[in-house]
Amino acid sequence: MRAVISVIGKDMVGILARVSAVCMEYNVNIIDVNQTVMQDLFAMTMLTDVSECTVSFSEFSDRMSELGREIGMVIHTMHEDIFLSMHRI
Repeated sequence: MRAVISVIGKDMVGILARVSAVCMEYNVNIIDVNQTVMQDLFAMTMLTDVSECTVSFSEFSDRMSELGREIGMVIHTMHEDIFLSMHRI
């Protein structure tokens, strides 16, 4: 099972490291990362494999949202099929 994590906010040092650390903590494998900085706005999309996640998907998603609040960013985590369905409409 795969999930898409999106991260948006003001650019700062360590964003990728912080998000990756939470993935590692819950045994979520990072498959692909695409990131860009537009002036001072950071945007990242991360494709992950959550099939071996050590907590429920809901708990993992909540932890990512919490991390977003901690670092002043918006982090959304969704199942790949929901992400793809949203973009077909």
